[in-house]
Amino acid sequence: MGAKARVTGGPGSRVTGGPGSRVTGGPGSRVTGGPGSGVTGGRARGGGRGVSRAALWRRLLAEFLGSAFLAAVVVGSGIAAQRYSPGATGLELLENAAATAAGLFVIILMFGAVSGGHFNPVVSFVDAAFGGLSWRDAGWYLPVQVAGCISGAVLANLMFALPAVSVSAKHRATPAHFLSEIVATLGLIVVIFALARSGRSRSAPAAVGAYIGAAYFFTSSTSFANPAITVGRMFSDTFAGIAPASVPSFIAAEIAGGALAVLVIWALYPRLAPADAAEIIVPHHQDPAEPAGRTASDGASALHAPASGPG
Repeated sequence: MGAKARVTGGPGSRVTGGPGSRVTGGPGSRVTGGPGSGVTGGRARGGGRGVSRAALWRRLLAEFLGSAFLAAVVVGSGIAAQRYSPGATGLELLENAAATAAGLFVIILMFGAVSGGHFNPVVSFVDAAFGGLSWRDAGWYLPVQVAGCISGAVLANLMFALPAVSVSAKHRATPAHFLSEIVATLGLIVVIFALARSGRSRSAPAAVGAYIGAAYFFTSSTSFANPAITVGRMFSDTFAGIAPASVPSFIAAEIAGGALAVLVIWALYPRLAPADAAEIIVPHHQDPAEPAGRTASDGASALHAPASGPG
């Protein structure tokens, strides 16, 4: 490796710096510096402390705002669909699904670089189970996500000149809905972690949005797949609402789906490391080689300078 070369190793790479070189290791990389080299290690696979996360309050703010926007999109587009396509249930569902899929894609891009873009307690706790997020932080994410979804539902009501809070009377608790929520949540979690393990986190916002949009139609429950949004949707007696009596069943199914997803991920990806889990839904760790406040844009490997012989 030439003198004074600057080399950055991608995720999981092993990089060795020559004399006078500056070497930066990517997430999970193993980095060795030669004499006089400036070596910066990437995030270790044991717990993600090699790279700094955003301050907890910033991550919580991102999760609150993202959850609020998500609920506003889901509830608001449902209200609009009812008004613009009255009586056409299939068209109303299509409009609601399309808005939700597109909105989720954009919202993850908006806030994912700060908190990962979870907006879902099941995602956060499964992430903690794989070591990508501390259990303490997952515990903080939960009430913030729920509060954000409630706030978003209230905001959607107000934007359409409805009472701020109108408790839904739409009952959804049936065995078919219960099974649907298990399947919807299982699929969502597997999509997220499969992309992280295979180094395709850049595709996660689009993949998550597409999956939820499709699941609106292949599940009878219209794929809530999120306990926080389930609670939030209680507060709007509109197209996207859910009666309080149906909420416990939905949340139980979503938790069951998340637990099954953990088993499936362990079976499919036995080498999933905390470093991989720490990058869901999108990478959100500050790269120590970049200026403060700059974050990695994806989990793909990058080698910014080619290796060469001395001189």
